[in-house]
Amino acid sequence: MSSSPSHPLLQAAEMALQPAFSAIDAQVKQHLRRVLDAFRQQGVGVQHFASVSGYGHDDLGRQVMDRVFAQVMGGEAAMVRVQMVSGTHAIACALYGVLRPKDEMLAIAGAPYDTLEEVIGLRGSGQGSLADFGIGYRQLDLTPQGGIDWAALTTAVRPETRLIHIQRSCGYAWRSSLSIADIGKIVAIAKQQNPEVVCCVDNCYGEFVEPQEPLAVGADLIAGSLIKNPGGTVVTAGGYVAGRADLVEQAACRLTAPGIGREGGATFDQNRLLFQGLFLAPQMVGEAMKGNLLTGWVFQQLGYAVNPLPDAPRRDVIQAVKLGSPEKVIAFCEAIQRYSPVGSYLSPVPAAMPGYESQLVMAGGTFIDGSTSEFSADGPLREPYIVFCQGGTHWTHAAIALEAAIEAVGPA
Repeated sequence: MSSSPSHPLLQAAEMALQPAFSAIDAQVKQHLRRVLDAFRQQGVGVQHFASVSGYGHDDLGRQVMDRVFAQVMGGEAAMVRVQMVSGTHAIACALYGVLRPKDEMLAIAGAPYDTLEEVIGLRGSGQGSLADFGIGYRQLDLTPQGGIDWAALTTAVRPETRLIHIQRSCGYAWRSSLSIADIGKIVAIAKQQNPEVVCCVDNCYGEFVEPQEPLAVGADLIAGSLIKNPGGTVVTAGGYVAGRADLVEQAACRLTAPGIGREGGATFDQNRLLFQGLFLAPQMVGEAMKGNLLTGWVFQQLGYAVNPLPDAPRRDVIQAVKLGSPEKVIAFCEAIQRYSPVGSYLSPVPAAMPGYESQLVMAGGTFIDGSTSEFSADGPLREPYIVFCQGGTHWTHAAIALEAAIEAVGPA
């Protein structure tokens, strides 16, 4: 590994981005204040790090964690569980908890993230998808410019529409991720048509990026992964659902069983990491945002299309770069892997992954397997060949890895 000075482009980026870095630090402070307020008001102590076995009845740490998380996210209740294997699992619990046969789910930001397609029933069959249970699905496609079709949304809610699905992040699409203001506008328009419709937000990659979370602007339910933003890079597994108490309980009854809901589930001595991860989360998200800015600035200078643009407001912790060829996507990921702390000797190769339609190439030498709160890069091998950079425990790691990525792919 080289000990040479930084690439000139990276040096220029670091200088140009200092004001933006300072603004991110100020925002981190506000998020951390909110977390500390919740810890203090809910009386978190070392006794809450302990765990119980078996059914998990009367796990005080789990109960306090749920209250802390609900307060931080601005909800009536929350369910924070290591038994959730992914963000997709958490979202599926919310969907299956709320929806009933003959209900309709309406996605308002185009096609959902790949891993939800089989949950909905757009791919696969006979595995208990929503479609298998007679739950309808409809989506509003994005405009040609990649935005929400606001005109169509004003008449989109039908009598059978029980749930509006709002995907905050761009996923693997070349579009702007939704802002909190966008989400508030979507909720308001939907509720004007039917005040009872449930507005459910896939919050993955978005926690602690903006001053508020979706529940603050009227969303009924949010769900996400603990190996992304709110796990602060130390939580080993899990997911969460937060929002209206009755809806959270419905989701909990899908995770466990009706009658058990949130009252069961051992925490396997993970409580300390759940609390510590939430405490660290604002700082880790801030570092990831800085790494995103650096990536976008440098690759725009190299002539590549980037999303979001370096001067655009951050809405999640994803930075997309349109590299234009499968060879460049693979070369980029190989460079990131070489400068990962774990498995630097490995070489990413395209492969199928459960829940995804296209082959993926992934660079993720992370301490928590699959943790995109740590610095990683991946992309589906399909047109227009985009690589998506995520996470980062400290922006300086991103800077070092980007030196190799610049060398690997060169200018556009």
